[in-house]
Amino acid sequence: MWAHVWRFLYSHYFRFWLKWLLRLLTGKCELQRLLGGAEPGARRTLSVEHSLESSKNKVLRNAVHIEEAEVEKCVRDVMKAKKIGQKDTRFKTNLHISLLQISGYKKLYLDVENLRKVPYDSENEEHEEQLIELWNLLMPHENLKARISKQWCDIGFQGDDPKTDFRGMGLLGLVNLVYFSKHYTSEARQILSRSNHPKLGYSYAIVGINLTEMAYSLLKNGALKGHLYNMVSGLPQMEHFHQFYCYLVYEFDKFWFEEEPESIMHFNQYREKFHEKIKGLLLDYRVVLTLQDTKKP
Repeated sequence: MWAHVWRFLYSHYFRFWLKWLLRLLTGKCELQRLLGGAEPGARRTLSVEHSLESSKNKVLRNAVHIEEAEVEKCVRDVMKAKKIGQKDTRFKTNLHISLLQISGYKKLYLDVENLRKVPYDSENEEHEEQLIELWNLLMPHENLKARISKQWCDIGFQGDDPKTDFRGMGLLGLVNLVYFSKHYTSEARQILSRSNHPKLGYSYAIVGINLTEMAYSLLKNGALKGHLYNMVSGLPQMEHFHQFYCYLVYEFDKFWFEEEPESIMHFNQYREKFHEKIKGLLLDYRVVLTLQDTKKP
């Protein structure tokens, strides 16, 4: 309760006077202080984003809602509104980077959401090709005897037609599975093999789709901002979302075997525990969660 009261008082009263005092002492506005001193990355861009959102100036508030094509003009408008000379190239460059990251994050979410909304269509040749590619990547020495087959259970689908398992995450679930299998083939095959453990086994594909939902929800609620702002000094792309998904798959498998659940029936309990672990890691301003970093000696 007291924390809520403090946040209210700070945002509505104290923040204004603190900004006024700091401007009086330094001769610089809040944005100038943020963009002139802090190192590039999550801490700086998150602070800039909060400053813009909290501003009483409409030009600044609107800056967090622009698209990539509007960034350059927005930088000029902000500098004009704050009476900052256009020759201040450091401020201009750093604000440009921050606005690219902020607008890029929103664009990435829309791209991911649009892919999630595409239902798997067995009549769509491209969808079918990706599904067969997944099989071939994971099971290179075993031919798929038929499109409708119990063999799909061997890579962790629930029945003889995987299309029903993609209903929650749509095509996004399949694209993630294929990406991991294509870019980290040996790891994907190793994890598939471990998922067949007689006691600690789990359904590889179903868990993979479940982790797609986890990555998607973290992106949607803004929890991935720190990670992406540290990882990309510009526009985050779909590739970066896929890379984060690969990290989740790799780390979840390690987590599952370290925890040694009594039964797959406890999956939701351990899934939530893993989710909380990831959310905790994402609170670190220095966070970068990629499989490349995880595998470094």
